[in-house]
Amino acid sequence: AMLTLVLADNFLLLYVAWELVGICSYLLIGFWHERPAAKEAAKKAFIVTRIGDVGMLIGILLIYREVGSFSMFDAFEAVSSGAMTQGVTTIAALLLFLGAMGKSAQFPFHVWLPDAMEGPTPVSALIHAATMVVAGVFLVARVYPIFSAYDGDALFVVAVVGLITALMASTIALVSVDLKRILAYSTISHLGLMMLALGAAGYTAAIFHLLAHGFAKALLFLGAGSVMHGTDELDIRKMGGLRKAMPMTAFLFSLGALSLGGIPILSGFWSKDEILLAVNDHLNKSFIVLALFTAFLSAMYMARAMFVPFFGKMGEDMDHAHESPMAMIVPMALLGIFAAFFGFAAFNWPGSYDGIGSFIFFHEAEGFHFNWWLGITSIILAVGAFVLGYLIYLKGSVSLEGFHSKMGSLVRVAEGKYYFDEVYQWMVDHVVMLLANFIGLFDRVVVNDLAVNGPANTVRRLGIVMRLHVTGHVYSYALGMVVGTVALSLFWWFRAVS
Repeated sequence: AMLTLVLADNFLLLYVAWELVGICSYLLIGFWHERPAAKEAAKKAFIVTRIGDVGMLIGILLIYREVGSFSMFDAFEAVSSGAMTQGVTTIAALLLFLGAMGKSAQFPFHVWLPDAMEGPTPVSALIHAATMVVAGVFLVARVYPIFSAYDGDALFVVAVVGLITALMASTIALVSVDLKRILAYSTISHLGLMMLALGAAGYTAAIFHLLAHGFAKALLFLGAGSVMHGTDELDIRKMGGLRKAMPMTAFLFSLGALSLGGIPILSGFWSKDEILLAVNDHLNKSFIVLALFTAFLSAMYMARAMFVPFFGKMGEDMDHAHESPMAMIVPMALLGIFAAFFGFAAFNWPGSYDGIGSFIFFHEAEGFHFNWWLGITSIILAVGAFVLGYLIYLKGSVSLEGFHSKMGSLVRVAEGKYYFDEVYQWMVDHVVMLLANFIGLFDRVVVNDLAVNGPANTVRRLGIVMRLHVTGHVYSYALGMVVGTVALSLFWWFRAVS
């Protein structure tokens, strides 16, 4: 399904592959169907993403109405030639973006992704690195000429949604205690950064970070699976000192965490800085400030996910912890190589390779650029976050009690995941169900009783009245014939006289 999605050159085939990706993810998330939580998570993922898919389908039909073809190239040509007006193009782009928001778990459709952790951990690694959740980012990149047309009116919406998603998810990841959910919110945050990059005309940066993030995130999820295999636990509060019992897992997980946290010279550092550069060059300065803050939070929650489980004092119930077999370590090691060195693919190598920009088949894709001011700022923030994480979560020399006393309400809101699940549940219980009950009543009373059963009841009552004269006696029929004959005779006589 993903290969078809990537290779599709028309919107109809792309939409078919899009829905196949959704149903495959539904089946994978609900793999352990005997567990109620897994079944609910699968249904939640399927329903939430369908909401965005409806908007995407309307957008595709709108483009077909304007262009007369499902071909992407025909749509791009219509946009560039002005055959599709600015208003129609912007509306079509935003409708397509609804589908991307659902698939890539962007605010406010992000709620399904953390619950998708109920699926097997290798499935989580696959979904977060290379399939469903990156499909939305790919869609925006694939039809980028539509988004960037007419001064890119739709791109500003993409940038705002991406920034909100990245910042919100990073704060939730910072207070989560489940290792896989920390990584899930990390994925949401980095998908938001990719959308922010696309909204800031950073096409190359977004695709570059999509690839670099995929290697690191797959490594981290497989590392979390290794921790589950060795400890039967995911709550990081119950862990500690696992590097002694699981040294290879600890090293590889730390490598992925450092890469995703933006520590130079690992892959995540180069791709993240490309995003920051695009934001700094093309958006308001408030965007770059919030993007830098998000990058700092990203490094902080990665430091927390690394230091708390693997370093410090061994957890009380961790005596049985053991290293995973080589069958689990080798794939992590291969991903670790890419998480460490893939960033160098961004550079131009004269005579052999022209950099990541030339690899992307888009005429406006730029090559790699490095801004020293942003780079140094990013390094200070990333290294500072890991040092602060070391002092807080490992040494304990920096206390969070003062912060919690002053910002306790904000921390509780983040721990409650900003109460989106509760709000959506209330809407389902009080709005959706009320509407469903009204529609059900309308269906029973108006559609069934009046429109369907009404004519049938009328005919039935008319039949009852009509059969009253059917007595079965010969003299009754004879009387009717006589009366009819007399009536017809009188009719013709009066007509002849007049």
